[in-house]
Amino acid sequence: MMRGGARGKSPSCFKMCAKGIPTSLDTHRPPTIIASYGVTERGYEMAGERVQRRLAAILIADVAGYSRLMGSDDEGTLAGLKARRKLIDLKSKEHRGRIVNTPGDSALVEFASAVDAARCAMEIQKEMAERNAVIPEDRRIEFRIGINVGDVIVDDRGDIYGDGVNIAARVESLAKPGTLCLSDEAYRQIRGKLPIDVSDLGEYQLKNIAQPVRVYSVWLNDAPPLALPDKPSIAVLPFENLSGDPKQEYFGDGVSEDIITELSRFSDLFVIARNSSFKYKGKAVDVRQVGRELGVRYALEGSIRRGGDRVRISAQLVDSGTGAHRWAERYDRELKDVFAIQDEVARTIAAILAAHVNKAEAERTLLKPPATWQAYDHYMRAAAAWALFQSSWKLDHLQETRRHLAESLNIDPKYARAYSLLASTHRVAWLNPVNEEYLTPATLDRAIRLARTAIEFDPHLPEAYAELAYNIIRKRDFEAAVAAAERVRALNPNFADYRLALVHFAVGDPAKAIEFAKAHMRLDPFHPHFAPLMMGQAHYLLKEYREARHWLREATGRAPDHQYGHAYLAATYAQLGRLEDARAEAAEILRINPKYTISGTQKRVSIFQRSEDILHLVDGLRKAGLPE
Repeated sequence: MMRGGARGKSPSCFKMCAKGIPTSLDTHRPPTIIASYGVTERGYEMAGERVQRRLAAILIADVAGYSRLMGSDDEGTLAGLKARRKLIDLKSKEHRGRIVNTPGDSALVEFASAVDAARCAMEIQKEMAERNAVIPEDRRIEFRIGINVGDVIVDDRGDIYGDGVNIAARVESLAKPGTLCLSDEAYRQIRGKLPIDVSDLGEYQLKNIAQPVRVYSVWLNDAPPLALPDKPSIAVLPFENLSGDPKQEYFGDGVSEDIITELSRFSDLFVIARNSSFKYKGKAVDVRQVGRELGVRYALEGSIRRGGDRVRISAQLVDSGTGAHRWAERYDRELKDVFAIQDEVARTIAAILAAHVNKAEAERTLLKPPATWQAYDHYMRAAAAWALFQSSWKLDHLQETRRHLAESLNIDPKYARAYSLLASTHRVAWLNPVNEEYLTPATLDRAIRLARTAIEFDPHLPEAYAELAYNIIRKRDFEAAVAAAERVRALNPNFADYRLALVHFAVGDPAKAIEFAKAHMRLDPFHPHFAPLMMGQAHYLLKEYREARHWLREATGRAPDHQYGHAYLAATYAQLGRLEDARAEAAEILRINPKYTISGTQKRVSIFQRSEDILHLVDGLRKAGLPE
């Protein structure tokens, strides 16, 4: 088990690092507590021991799916890992790196230069891709690599500690197999010095890191792109606002989102979810790069120019493989006709795409639009605040979401999507200790009532059925929840959402839950932490604890203040016999919610149709030492 990083390091070590207590990178020796510091020319003095600090570029790598590989062929995997460790040793020396530790399937390397660290990482991944080209896909050993530049503490044996290491490990956990991710500090150091293309993944609130960290994914020429689906695939990029008024951003976002929604109703199309498409907002990107990163054949670009009572919408469809334009059109209309314009744009693009394979659905249903664009503006502002809340779990973001939804519904009292999102805010307030609504029956009832209201105003709104299914599970209405989830898929086969995974997880079908969570992550490559959380919970029920640990660590790394990810991770560590790590996760739960108990909290929100599933979870929580 690696010390000093998010993926290999135990949670207990993270907590000590966060408090200024160094932890060993290669042993289980007790940490030395820093009682006092005396600043000297060479470093810091603590309890008779001199501690050095320095700025360093830290590279952390580990093997994706290592437990699965060992489970299917331990001897072959171990032999392959040894060969690849030699590659890391060689490349690290070539680029003046110092290998600090290589425990298990991981490696931690220190460099004096971020440029050297990035060059080393790219060469490692290039060589790995060449070696894997002749190996069956399910037997390939692929590294995830993360790089950060930061201050580190160095002990007399050369071990390194601190946030500089922890951030590198958290960044590594966000990299896809065979790729490399950089922290914002690392990217600033190498920008303009290396011929690389990067994608801005946005800011993440990393576990045990005080400030959010912006993360960049490096596209490697030899890294395999996502495989194209077996049907026409498209990503709708955020329409550019050319109005000169920043307040009109939400107007363009609304047009883009509605086109995504309309296109996704065609079962013969593969449509990337809004969350991933909107990662490119405000960035000058090559459409070919979009195609590689999202695994789509086409991208739709567009712009909005709004002036007075008129609007001009320009759109163009681009082949992401060649960069060739397949279709372009411009619409000049009075603003009152804007919904007809959106409908026309969506129909035209869908028809052109379908023409490539000579098949498309003849029927589709329309979302009920709000009465005015002011209602939509507030809805989009609410959606932005909601995305922030799901990462931060801060009450002010929840309140901002509700304020905008109230404004939206004040303008259009029949706007179904606003009711659906408002239901989500009450459901989350019931589930998590953010305000006085926590675990109060009236709050859950309100969430269910709001979801039903959304369906009443728009019977074809998939997210409303998903929200209803997620909530009525809490009332043990399993049959109705499954029916609502099935209605979602009937309305929109491209609807990607973790809530559908939870329904199947709760009714005792974790394999189906994994299938839905995987679909969410494929349709939304920049998915929120809920998708890996559902993957981890489902693997736990299947008693596939090593796989559960992988996904749950990703989920808690992305949302460190979400108590239920820590709960399942505590139970998982306990079932693996790693009691120290389990107790550290239990401590994290009680930090977030000091009133947490197994019976009073977890049993109230963890509703299972099969009694053995709740007993299995409670067994793990008790082993982790959580209060009854």
